[in-house]
Amino acid sequence: MAVKSLFITATDTDAGKTFVSCLLLQGLAARSEKAVGVKPIAAGTNDQNQNGDALLLQRHSGIALPYQLINPICYQAPVAPHLAAVNEQQPISEAKLDQTLEQWQQLPLQWLLIEGAGGWLLPLDGQRYLADWVAKQQLPVVLIVGMKLGCLNHAMLTVREIARSGCQLLGWVANCVDPDMALAEQNIADLQQRIPAPCLGVVPYRPDNNEQVALNLASSLLRTSGCNTR
Repeated sequence: MAVKSLFITATDTDAGKTFVSCLLLQGLAARSEKAVGVKPIAAGTNDQNQNGDALLLQRHSGIALPYQLINPICYQAPVAPHLAAVNEQQPISEAKLDQTLEQWQQLPLQWLLIEGAGGWLLPLDGQRYLADWVAKQQLPVVLIVGMKLGCLNHAMLTVREIARSGCQLLGWVANCVDPDMALAEQNIADLQQRIPAPCLGVVPYRPDNNEQVALNLASSLLRTSGCNTR
Protein backbone atom coordinates (compact mmCIF):
# COMPACT_ATOMS: atom_id res chain seq x y z
CA MET A 1 0.00 0.00 0.00
CA ALA A 2 1.36 3.42 -0.96
CA VAL A 3 2.21 5.89 1.79
CA LYS A 4 -0.23 8.81 1.98
CA SER A 5 2.06 11.84 2.02
CA LEU A 6 0.85 15.28 3.16
CA PHE A 7 2.62 18.62 3.40
CA ILE A 8 1.74 20.67 6.48
CA THR A 9 2.04 24.43 6.00
CA ALA A 10 0.77 27.46 7.91
CA THR A 11 -0.25 31.07 7.59
CA ASP A 12 2.98 32.16 9.27
CA THR A 13 5.61 31.21 11.82
CA ASP A 14 4.22 30.12 15.21
CA ALA A 15 0.79 29.30 13.78
CA GLY A 16 1.08 25.83 15.31
CA LYS A 17 2.30 23.49 12.57
CA THR A 18 4.20 21.23 14.95
CA PHE A 19 1.47 21.20 17.62
CA VAL A 20 -1.22 20.26 15.11
CA SER A 21 1.06 17.76 13.35
CA CYS A 22 1.70 16.02 16.67
CA LEU A 23 -2.05 15.96 17.39
CA LEU A 24 -2.62 14.36 13.99
CA LEU A 25 0.10 11.78 14.69
CA GLN A 26 -1.51 10.94 18.04
CA GLY A 27 -4.98 10.73 16.51
CA LEU A 28 -3.84 8.54 13.64
CA ALA A 29 -2.12 6.21 16.10
CA ALA A 30 -5.38 5.98 18.06
CA ARG A 31 -7.05 4.95 14.80
CA SER A 32 -4.41 2.23 14.32
CA GLU A 33 -2.89 4.16 11.42
CA LYS A 34 0.92 4.06 11.38
CA ALA A 35 2.18 7.60 10.76
CA VAL A 36 5.46 9.50 10.88
CA GLY A 37 6.08 13.25 11.08
CA VAL A 38 9.18 14.72 9.47
CA LYS A 39 10.66 18.20 9.09
CA PRO A 40 12.82 18.49 5.96
CA ILE A 41 14.25 21.91 6.83
CA ALA A 42 14.67 23.48 10.27
CA ALA A 43 16.58 26.40 11.78
CA GLY A 44 17.34 26.80 15.46
CA THR A 45 18.94 24.00 17.48
CA ASN A 46 19.75 22.88 21.01
CA ASP A 47 23.19 21.93 22.35
CA GLN A 48 23.03 18.65 20.41
CA ASN A 49 22.39 20.53 17.15
CA GLN A 50 18.82 19.24 17.04
CA ASN A 51 15.67 21.24 16.38
CA GLY A 52 12.93 21.21 19.01
CA ASP A 53 10.04 20.87 16.54
CA ALA A 54 11.72 17.95 14.78
CA LEU A 55 12.29 16.24 18.14
CA LEU A 56 8.56 16.54 18.94
CA LEU A 57 7.69 14.96 15.58
CA GLN A 58 10.20 12.19 16.26
CA ARG A 59 8.66 11.55 19.70
CA HIS A 60 5.09 11.28 18.41
CA SER A 61 5.82 9.24 15.28
CA GLY A 62 4.62 5.66 15.01
CA ILE A 63 8.04 4.35 14.01
CA ALA A 64 11.33 5.05 15.81
CA LEU A 65 13.55 6.84 13.31
CA PRO A 66 17.00 8.43 13.68
CA TYR A 67 16.99 12.20 14.02
CA GLN A 68 18.85 12.71 10.73
CA LEU A 69 16.03 11.01 8.85
CA ILE A 70 13.38 13.11 10.60
CA ASN A 71 15.26 16.37 9.92
CA PRO A 72 17.82 16.04 7.10
CA ILE A 73 18.59 19.77 6.72
CA CYS A 74 19.14 21.72 9.94
CA TYR A 75 20.80 25.05 10.74
CA GLN A 76 21.91 26.33 14.13
CA ALA A 77 20.62 29.91 14.05
CA PRO A 78 16.85 30.47 14.55
CA VAL A 79 16.52 32.57 11.39
CA ALA A 80 15.19 32.13 7.86
CA PRO A 81 16.80 28.88 6.66
CA HIS A 82 18.04 30.26 3.34
CA LEU A 83 19.88 33.03 5.21
CA ALA A 84 21.28 30.55 7.71
CA ALA A 85 22.40 28.42 4.75
CA VAL A 86 24.50 31.32 3.47
CA ASN A 87 25.99 32.09 6.88
CA GLU A 88 26.80 28.44 7.59
CA GLN A 89 27.97 27.84 3.99
CA GLN A 90 25.62 24.87 3.58
CA PRO A 91 23.20 25.52 0.69
CA ILE A 92 19.74 23.94 0.82
CA SER A 93 19.84 21.01 -1.57
CA GLU A 94 16.63 20.08 -3.38
CA ALA A 95 18.35 16.90 -4.52
CA LYS A 96 18.75 15.96 -0.85
CA LEU A 97 15.04 16.69 -0.28
CA ASP A 98 14.14 14.48 -3.25
CA GLN A 99 16.34 11.65 -2.01
CA THR A 100 15.00 11.86 1.55
CA LEU A 101 11.39 11.89 0.35
CA GLU A 102 12.07 8.62 -1.48
CA GLN A 103 13.45 7.15 1.76
CA TRP A 104 10.41 8.32 3.74
CA GLN A 105 7.97 6.88 1.22
CA GLN A 106 9.64 3.48 1.40
CA LEU A 107 9.04 3.18 5.14
CA PRO A 108 6.36 0.74 6.39
CA LEU A 109 3.82 3.53 6.93
CA GLN A 110 0.30 4.54 6.08
CA TRP A 111 0.80 8.29 6.62
CA LEU A 112 3.74 10.66 6.14
CA LEU A 113 3.27 14.19 7.52
CA ILE A 114 5.89 16.55 6.09
CA GLU A 115 6.03 19.74 8.11
CA GLY A 116 7.27 22.87 6.41
CA ALA A 117 9.16 25.75 8.01
CA GLY A 118 7.57 29.16 8.45
CA GLY A 119 4.82 29.89 5.93
CA TRP A 120 4.07 28.64 2.43
CA LEU A 121 6.63 30.74 0.55
CA LEU A 122 9.73 29.72 2.47
CA PRO A 123 12.76 30.66 0.32
CA LEU A 124 15.28 27.93 -0.50
CA ASP A 125 17.68 30.27 -2.32
CA GLY A 126 17.52 33.38 -4.47
CA GLN A 127 14.92 31.94 -6.85
CA ARG A 128 13.26 28.82 -5.45
CA TYR A 129 10.75 28.33 -2.63
CA LEU A 130 9.88 25.24 -0.61
CA ALA A 131 6.43 25.57 -2.20
CA ASP A 132 8.07 24.90 -5.59
CA TRP A 133 9.43 21.60 -4.26
CA VAL A 134 6.01 20.67 -2.83
CA ALA A 135 4.42 21.39 -6.22
CA LYS A 136 7.11 19.38 -8.04
CA GLN A 137 6.40 16.41 -5.77
CA GLN A 138 2.61 16.91 -6.13
CA LEU A 139 2.06 16.69 -2.38
CA PRO A 140 -1.45 17.44 -1.04
CA VAL A 141 -1.41 20.31 1.45
CA VAL A 142 -2.97 20.83 4.88
CA LEU A 143 -3.01 24.48 5.99
CA ILE A 144 -2.78 25.49 9.66
CA VAL A 145 -4.41 28.86 10.26
CA GLY A 146 -3.18 30.57 13.41
CA MET A 147 -6.37 32.27 14.60
CA LYS A 148 -5.47 35.84 15.54
CA LEU A 149 -6.05 39.35 14.26
CA GLY A 150 -4.98 39.46 10.60
CA CYS A 151 -5.46 35.75 9.97
CA LEU A 152 -8.18 36.24 7.35
CA ASN A 153 -5.75 38.04 5.07
CA HIS A 154 -2.91 35.61 5.81
CA ALA A 155 -5.14 32.60 5.24
CA MET A 156 -6.63 33.76 1.95
CA LEU A 157 -3.28 34.88 0.54
CA THR A 158 -1.90 31.43 1.36
CA VAL A 159 -4.93 29.63 -0.07
CA ARG A 160 -4.63 31.59 -3.32
CA GLU A 161 -0.91 30.92 -3.58
CA ILE A 162 -1.38 27.19 -2.95
CA ALA A 163 -3.97 27.14 -5.76
CA ARG A 164 -1.69 29.17 -8.05
CA SER A 165 1.10 26.64 -7.50
CA GLY A 166 -1.16 23.84 -8.74
CA CYS A 167 -1.17 22.02 -5.39
CA GLN A 168 -4.26 20.43 -3.86
CA LEU A 169 -5.43 22.00 -0.60
CA LEU A 170 -6.76 18.90 1.16
CA GLY A 171 -8.07 20.77 4.19
CA TRP A 172 -7.28 23.31 6.87
CA VAL A 173 -7.19 23.54 10.66
CA ALA A 174 -8.16 26.55 12.78
CA ASN A 175 -5.60 26.70 15.59
CA CYS A 176 -6.63 29.19 18.29
CA VAL A 177 -3.28 30.73 19.20
CA ASP A 178 -4.75 33.91 20.76
CA PRO A 179 -7.13 33.25 23.67
CA ASP A 180 -8.29 36.87 23.59
CA MET A 181 -9.08 37.07 19.87
CA ALA A 182 -12.24 39.10 19.32
CA LEU A 183 -15.01 37.39 17.31
CA ALA A 184 -12.99 34.18 16.99
CA GLU A 185 -16.01 32.02 16.12
CA GLN A 186 -17.16 34.50 13.49
CA ASN A 187 -13.68 34.55 11.96
CA ILE A 188 -13.66 30.75 11.75
CA ALA A 189 -17.12 30.75 10.17
CA ASP A 190 -15.97 33.38 7.68
CA LEU A 191 -12.98 31.26 6.66
CA GLN A 192 -15.21 28.20 6.30
CA GLN A 193 -17.23 30.17 3.74
CA ARG A 194 -14.17 31.40 1.86
CA ILE A 195 -11.72 28.48 1.80
CA PRO A 196 -12.67 25.92 -0.90
CA ALA A 197 -11.50 22.98 1.22
CA PRO A 198 -12.96 21.40 4.36
CA CYS A 199 -12.08 22.56 7.85
CA LEU A 200 -10.58 19.48 9.51
CA GLY A 201 -11.18 20.91 12.96
CA VAL A 202 -10.80 23.73 15.45
CA VAL A 203 -8.02 23.37 18.02
CA PRO A 204 -8.80 25.35 21.20
CA TYR A 205 -6.17 27.41 22.97
CA ARG A 206 -4.47 24.97 25.37
CA PRO A 207 -7.12 22.25 24.95
CA ASP A 208 -8.24 20.41 28.10
CA ASN A 209 -8.40 17.08 26.28
CA ASN A 210 -5.62 16.68 23.72
CA GLU A 211 -6.58 13.06 23.08
CA GLN A 212 -10.10 13.92 21.96
CA VAL A 213 -8.92 16.84 19.82
CA ALA A 214 -6.31 14.56 18.23
CA LEU A 215 -8.87 11.86 17.54
CA ASN A 216 -11.31 14.35 15.98
CA LEU A 217 -8.62 15.80 13.70
CA ALA A 218 -7.46 12.37 12.57
CA SER A 219 -11.04 11.24 11.92
CA SER A 220 -11.65 14.33 9.79
CA LEU A 221 -8.44 13.71 7.85
CA LEU A 222 -9.41 10.09 7.20
CA ARG A 223 -12.88 11.11 6.00
CA THR A 224 -11.49 13.85 3.77
CA SER A 225 -8.98 11.41 2.29
CA GLY A 226 -11.72 8.86 1.61
CA CYS A 227 -10.37 6.41 4.19
CA ASN A 228 -12.39 4.20 6.48
CA THR A 229 -12.61 5.85 9.92
CA ARG A 230 -13.52 2.56 11.64
